[in-house]
Amino acid sequence: MSFLRRARAWCIAGLTATCSQGVVLAEPLEIVATTGMVADIAQHVAGDRSTVVNLLGEGVDPHLYKPVASDVRQMMAADVILYNGLHLEGRMEDVFERAAARGRFVRPVAAMVDESFLMEAEDDEGHVDPHVWMDVKAWIKATEAVALALCQADPEGCEEYRVNAAAYIGQLQQLDRYVRRVINSIPMDQRVLVTAHDAFGYFGRAYGVEVMAVQGVSTESEAGLADINALVNTLVERKIPAVFIESSISPKYIRALVEGAAARGHELIIGGELYSDAMGPAGTWQGTYIGMMDHNAGVLATALQGKVPDGGFRAVRDRLRE
Repeated sequence: MSFLRRARAWCIAGLTATCSQGVVLAEPLEIVATTGMVADIAQHVAGDRSTVVNLLGEGVDPHLYKPVASDVRQMMAADVILYNGLHLEGRMEDVFERAAARGRFVRPVAAMVDESFLMEAEDDEGHVDPHVWMDVKAWIKATEAVALALCQADPEGCEEYRVNAAAYIGQLQQLDRYVRRVINSIPMDQRVLVTAHDAFGYFGRAYGVEVMAVQGVSTESEAGLADINALVNTLVERKIPAVFIESSISPKYIRALVEGAAARGHELIIGGELYSDAMGPAGTWQGTYIGMMDHNAGVLATALQGKVPDGGFRAVRDRLRE
């Protein structure tokens, strides 16, 4: 099945109610993207043919975010709305439906990724884990999906979108190899990633890391004392050295793990802050998707006895360009 037919099949299958028909739009495209990860793809693929607005910035949890009036106005005025989908932005779905009904071009990027990449949410039977961007190869497929969507929305710019997407995919392929190299430098028995919520399942599968979390894939769920104590027991028994906080999630559960382990005589350190559901500040390296993944790999390797090349991915990439 071609990528175009597969993307349409997502709509027909009812995985999203917001798949509106494509129309030829005047340039430049006004694109609104929900998360920074989706906006980053849009900016690379659309290039100079668009302006891209990112609704959810640094430190914002998309699971819990409810759109304000200004968000709704921006979406209703946009030509194209790109969102992650797979219920990541659960409190915004009615706005997507309204925008599609008013003729906006609305696409769920992660829901258009090849089905073979998608993982079922272990704590939510029948639903797919939305954190697709944690596997760089899956996010390459998301880049292809955005290029397809923009070609549908603006056929006249299609060749430019394809060229831009190909260039960005080349960078992502280098990033995927780099992340794999850095994670492989961590001793096998140390490759355990413990966070507050289960956002790293795709990362763990792609790069060979065991993932544990207090909460499930959505931060809307609340962890109980029994959940925390059970995880503390595992961490103590296996002598896990470090846990990690997330930039968009309260650190309360991670602190509870550290305190619980200390009460059992096991020193558990906070290995650093990871970017999960949101990227870093706009205008910084960590405020890009590539920078976010570079940062996460480096923090993990540093805390878990791995090796990080001097200068991280940027230095490696620059040497490859020479």
